[in-house]
Amino acid sequence: MTSPAPIPSRGTRWTPSPAVGPRTEAVLSRLQLLVTRKLDGLLQGDYAGLLPGPGSEAGESREYRPGDDVRRMDWPVTARTTTPHVRRTVADRELETWLAVDLSASLDFGTGRWLKRDVVVAAAAALTHLTVRGGNRIGAVVGSGAAPAAPAGRWRPAPPSGPGQLVRLPARSGRKEAQALLRAIAGTEPRPGRGDLGALVDMLNRPPRRRGVAVVISDFLAPPQQWARPMRKLRVRHDVLAIEVVDPRELELPDVGVLPVVDPETGELHEVQTADPRLRRRYAEAAAAQRAETATQLRAAGAAHLRLRTDTDWLLDMVRFVAAQRHARTRGTTR
Repeated sequence: MTSPAPIPSRGTRWTPSPAVGPRTEAVLSRLQLLVTRKLDGLLQGDYAGLLPGPGSEAGESREYRPGDDVRRMDWPVTARTTTPHVRRTVADRELETWLAVDLSASLDFGTGRWLKRDVVVAAAAALTHLTVRGGNRIGAVVGSGAAPAAPAGRWRPAPPSGPGQLVRLPARSGRKEAQALLRAIAGTEPRPGRGDLGALVDMLNRPPRRRGVAVVISDFLAPPQQWARPMRKLRVRHDVLAIEVVDPRELELPDVGVLPVVDPETGELHEVQTADPRLRRRYAEAAAAQRAETATQLRAAGAAHLRLRTDTDWLLDMVRFVAAQRHARTRGTTR
């Protein structure tokens, strides 16, 4: 899922453009149909509860004034103070969701049904489609390696404010804007060099925004000390969901003899003797330890954690995750 449209440098602001290849358009159309048929309403309903409802959420109390709606009387406070009080309600407001999408070179890898990059775009499509309704706004920051690049198509960037391949797509409402955002994500080409996941997450912290939902989509192969602190900072103000994309070969090696392995971010080539059972065991133990540390740091940051694999049904995994989240919240409110 690639496109010839390169990505501008860090700090760039874009405006929508449909300048992506026909294959990308076809894939996005299929994703939209899939999400509409099988996920419609699940994720949207799950996250709508993170913010106050449509004028019915209880707020602070104040003394009764002539003309106030008597249906808003706060009887417990009235009885306690012997002075009539009414309960204010919190006005309805739109949900603002921000995606931090990691599309560095390590995502251009996959030995299952899809590349990790395809799963990242699919997850972004599901979140975008289900979040944008009801006047909700969605924006994104996209990371794509560290090499400089020039803008292309009808995206019109402002002068870059710093080094790196981090781009901000402003939060907007409406289906057309959401489709343009998805085209921009799907049309992002990976760049050589290691991406900075910590800097990508930190872009969601600046400038400070009102409370909303922040979603970080990455393979989280970067060291936790790079991104753990920005994640904790992000959780102070927002509800955070971390979507970790994993390939089975990152968890264990097959017994296939000498296996050439290339680091997609640096281009380094290594030959690994996978026939050695001790090497495969050490690799599996190191991979398990790395994933466990990632889960621990995400839990410490207070982020919800969803793991998607390239060899399983990502849509079914999302449905199960949403159902589990809803069950946990319902159980917590009824105890």
